[in-house]
Amino acid sequence: MKKELRIGNLPAYLSRPDDEVKHPALIVIHEIWGLDPHIKDVTDRFAAEGYFALAPDLFHDAPFETQIDPGLMAEAANPATRDEAQKKLRAFFAPFQSPEFGQKTVAALKICLDYLMQEESCNGSVGVVGFCFGGTYSFQLAAQDKRVQAAVAFYGQPLKAEDIPHLQCPVIAFYGDQDENLMVSLPQLTEDMRKNGKAFEPVVYPGAGHAFFNDTNPNRYHPEAARDSWIKTLAFLSRNLSR
Repeated sequence: MKKELRIGNLPAYLSRPDDEVKHPALIVIHEIWGLDPHIKDVTDRFAAEGYFALAPDLFHDAPFETQIDPGLMAEAANPATRDEAQKKLRAFFAPFQSPEFGQKTVAALKICLDYLMQEESCNGSVGVVGFCFGGTYSFQLAAQDKRVQAAVAFYGQPLKAEDIPHLQCPVIAFYGDQDENLMVSLPQLTEDMRKNGKAFEPVVYPGAGHAFFNDTNPNRYHPEAARDSWIKTLAFLSRNLSR
């Protein structure tokens, strides 16, 4: 079953198996592009694997434009136009950096958890999977709500050191080794996780960059990394969420 719904004022996309059995639940958090057809397709893939999958639209009431002209990304990659394009990109991303936006986003995700914990088709076992922007908030939600039993972060920004002690579930995180910013921060994140005794499994794919899982973006998609990370994600969730 697939449907659009609202949880209070929060729009979301729901995809679930067509049976009467109780299933583990997943929150699927979208990329910086919002709740687009790609994320809905990924949500459907999880439902096909036996998960009650919910993808909220976290930008539904954003006071800023949540779309970037694809041509701007090409300009940012071109040395002749890079400087001006990067200024536009910095202006686009600035609102996402505010503490207020972060607090509001986590609060919306906790509302999703409330919904899933009360949904009679869910068995009470809940995980979170996120991509890019969503990978960052997979980390954040897992550190801020103990109801999350497994977290999957695709190329998300790392948790701050002071937030890591609050993490109470295992995390698997995926990266491409061409994603320079995250490669710089990963060794410290890995060490901080180790010092705090957290179950953290980072997986790095040679030759892959940021957004390697997105098969609608031919400039970013890395088929081998996407295929392997999907297999590892399903195995991780199977180990850590109850059936």
